[in-house]
Amino acid sequence: MKKANSGNTSPGMLVILLLSAVCCLAGNAQMQQESAPGQRPGLNTAFIDKTADPCTDFFAYACGNFEKLHPIPPDRASFGNFVLLNDANQAILREILEKAAAGGANRSPNEQKIGDYYASCMDTAAINQAGLKPLQPELDRIAAIRSKDELAPLLAHYQLINDSAFFGLGELQDFADARKQIAGLFQGGLGLPERDYYLRTGADDVKLRQQYVEHVGKMLELVGEPEAQASAGAQKILDFETALAKVSLDITSQRDPKNIYHMMSVSDLGKLAPSIDWKGIFKDADTPPITELNVGEPDFFKGMNTLIDSTDLDTIRIYLKWQLISSIPSTDLPQALDDEDFSFSGKVLSGRQQQLPRWKRCVQDTDGALGEALGQQFVAEEFPPSSKAATQQMVRDIEAAMNADIDTLDWMSAETKVKAKEKLSMIANKIGYPNKWRDYSALKVVRGDALGNSLRAVEFENHRELDKIGKPVDKGEFGMSPPTVNAYYSSSMNDINFPAGILQPPFYDPQATDAVNYGHIGAVVGHELTHGFDDQGRKFDGNGNLSDWWTPADAKQFEEKTDCEVKEYGDFTVPGGVHVNGKLTLGENTADNGGLRLAWAAFLADAKRKSLDLNGKQDGYTPEQQFFLGFAQNWCGEQRPEQERLQVQTDPHSPERFRVNGVVRNMPEFGQAFGCKEGQPMEPANACRVW
Repeated sequence: MKKANSGNTSPGMLVILLLSAVCCLAGNAQMQQESAPGQRPGLNTAFIDKTADPCTDFFAYACGNFEKLHPIPPDRASFGNFVLLNDANQAILREILEKAAAGGANRSPNEQKIGDYYASCMDTAAINQAGLKPLQPELDRIAAIRSKDELAPLLAHYQLINDSAFFGLGELQDFADARKQIAGLFQGGLGLPERDYYLRTGADDVKLRQQYVEHVGKMLELVGEPEAQASAGAQKILDFETALAKVSLDITSQRDPKNIYHMMSVSDLGKLAPSIDWKGIFKDADTPPITELNVGEPDFFKGMNTLIDSTDLDTIRIYLKWQLISSIPSTDLPQALDDEDFSFSGKVLSGRQQQLPRWKRCVQDTDGALGEALGQQFVAEEFPPSSKAATQQMVRDIEAAMNADIDTLDWMSAETKVKAKEKLSMIANKIGYPNKWRDYSALKVVRGDALGNSLRAVEFENHRELDKIGKPVDKGEFGMSPPTVNAYYSSSMNDINFPAGILQPPFYDPQATDAVNYGHIGAVVGHELTHGFDDQGRKFDGNGNLSDWWTPADAKQFEEKTDCEVKEYGDFTVPGGVHVNGKLTLGENTADNGGLRLAWAAFLADAKRKSLDLNGKQDGYTPEQQFFLGFAQNWCGEQRPEQERLQVQTDPHSPERFRVNGVVRNMPEFGQAFGCKEGQPMEPANACRVW
């Protein structure tokens, strides 16, 4: 999952987050909002298509009517149950923001900031009237470069405003000693979603690159480049980014923490890539003293250095201009630039037909810039102590289920089981919101200055992150804003995190049965918990250190079991015949499978404590059937073909229907609950199981 508040997350820091957070519940496709007012019951029987056979396609059965009730709107690339809840949260945030925007002189400091930030974003007349004037100082910085020796100050500034031209600089916990917060450098500088977009040779890929060049050229024209120069510059940019892509580490290899952990002194970094004044960059970015850091992909930086040396300054300048334009939220730019940005990123890449309503985009931007100031009010309105207490109890129940499950594993030795339980006992649970709210007093928000507000907000956040280097770790910090409809596990923190935003109906419904809630939010909890023991998370110990605590025989057994999932999910395809990448999605698939098993065990233990009649029915379904339906309806939804192809090529999460069918077919308990027979698609003879 990517970090929520991504409006304030630089590409470099996003890479760092993905390294330290083994990952999250929802991928990019489900993190979009769409208006769909109304009740969101924990188990929505209206979504169920009883003409489908649950033993043939459980996703079609549990969610078959969803698309009929909620067809994908023209401004959406996808639409699903996550979206329904996210939209409800967005509507609440809109009310908070509009009230704050109209509040006047009696507002609190946080109300002033969130209200004026939102109002500035909504003021399209002022943004259009200002035109390129707010952007001009940034364009002038590029134009002023007269030699490659002058790159360092500009690139340092870029790191502070979320522009990852060439690379990303940020802070992370040291993989070898999670008590230490260190600097990290990671590959960056690409305009397309992922490096293989530049390297694949199919007809669709060639066409997409042509569309990208046309789009870049139009954007350059809109910031003042003459048409011929813009067109030629766009081709130079594609060629330059292709060269960067060739020396970049592929997305699947980045999942192995050993591939992106290379501690290096600053002097050795200088020898690796001498064309960049690294000490100057750290000084100009105002970092704490740095003597050594993690250089995530040394081969990239070596190749980047060669590319800088061999590229003329004019090409570098036009590349820097494009990277600048593409890094700025399009809501802060004049209408023509905003529209052209959507024509490629919205229409071409994800298949959307219309832009989102302005208010939704501005709510999202404000949450990205001031997530805890806005989230504090959301929590006060929407997350009562009873919901927090119920979630905490469920987390404890599911952790107890995992502790018991470890004892039953016939493939794991007693020695490794002791270490696994030790790590499990050390996992910290963060529910709803941080105990200490972030202080935004140093951030200046000026009504009517949308771009200035955005740049100041990202600089504020990036300075806050970089300032952590060399300081003690704040164990209480949340990586997502409270209204976020998502969750995550952090391997370096060894904690699981559930924002208040996802602890709402349908994922947690106080009016629903325990069976439904265990299927819904219980599966979410189990998913995040299992991330601590998936192919990435298992490489970190209970202290958050990259440490091999497995016996060689157990590690081999684990890899054999995960290989079953790699092959299983690799056989799934999306429209166009594109296969799911079983290796890229392995961690999320393992978490989906293990998480539902843990939720199931915890549900049965809870039912036994409460003497629940497992044969009784409600709405025509037994508690066991309700459990599986609740789980499946987490993922009700559909995607446009463009979005689905984008997902399987870039996202570690499998498409939604495979997150349902790929899991239940591996659980004999599902087949028993629905009366499936061996050999049916949801009851194969050979099932995969890791946890």
